[in-house]
Amino acid sequence: MASIMNQTREIIDKALSEDIGHGDITSFLLIPDNIAAKGIITAEDDIVLAGIAIADEVFKRLDADALFQGLASDGDSIGAGTVIARVSGKGKALLTGERVALNFLQRLSGIATLSKRYADAVKGLPVRIVDTRKTTPGLRCLEKYAVRAGGCFNHRYGLFDGVLIKENHIALTSGVEDAVSIAKMNCPHTVKVEVEVRNLDEVKGAVKGGADIIMLDNMDVPKMREAVRIIKGHNEREILIEASGGMSLDRVRDVALTGVDIISVGALIHSAAWVNISMDIEKG
Repeated sequence: MASIMNQTREIIDKALSEDIGHGDITSFLLIPDNIAAKGIITAEDDIVLAGIAIADEVFKRLDADALFQGLASDGDSIGAGTVIARVSGKGKALLTGERVALNFLQRLSGIATLSKRYADAVKGLPVRIVDTRKTTPGLRCLEKYAVRAGGCFNHRYGLFDGVLIKENHIALTSGVEDAVSIAKMNCPHTVKVEVEVRNLDEVKGAVKGGADIIMLDNMDVPKMREAVRIIKGHNEREILIEASGGMSLDRVRDVALTGVDIISVGALIHSAAWVNISMDIEKG
C-alpha cells in the first residue's frame, strides 16, 4: 500500500481542494479551534474493504496529529454494522475530511466487493479475471488497487506498458496477421504482443502472425470454444488466450470453462456500485 500512497497524495489533495475550496464555512462558524473529536467509521453494507489507508491519509493531511485506528484491512470481508476504523483529532479536521474520506472508502470498497464476486464465480478454475483501462480519469491507480483487494488482477496499466493491437489499429493496417508481424519485428523481445480478434479467420491470422496473446472479443461461448481449439492446436509455442466483451457475473464461469486463460471485465470498475459506509463524530 506504501507505493500506492506515494502515487495518490496528489489525488487526495485535489479531492480535498475540490470539497473545501476557500474553507469549510460551516465548521469555521460553529466549531472552536480547541475542540477535540473522535469519529467512528462503520460499514452499513456487507462489503470487501478497500481504501482504509487512503481514509487515514485524508485526515492526516488536515491534522498531522490525528490518530487513525484501522480495525480491518483491505481485502477483508466485512459484515454490515461492523466498525472498520476509529479516528480522533481536531474537531474541524474530522468534519472537513469526513466526506472525502468516505467517498474514497465507498468507491474503492464498491470495486473490491464486485471484484470478489467475480473472483468467486470462477473459483477453482485455472483462469484470471482482470480489469481494463475503463477507469475514472485520474483515479486509475486507486481503482486498479481496489480490484486486487477484491481478489482479481490488473491488465496493463496504460498505453505504455504493453502492446495490445485493437480493432482500430487493425483498421489502419493490412489486417491482423500484418499488424502482429509488424509489432513483433519492431518491439523488444521482452515485450509480449497481444491482438484483439473478432472471428475465427482473425484467430488464424493472429496465430500465423506470431501473437503471444490473443484476445477473443465479443464472441459467444461456442465460437470461443472453437477459437481455443484452434489456438491450442498450434503447438509451436504457448499462446495465452484472453476473452473480453460483454462479461457479466452470470456468464463469466461459462466463459472460463471454454479454456481461456484470462477474462477481462471492464465492469469490475465502471459498473461497481458504491457501498454504504458512514461516520459518526462526537466530542472527544
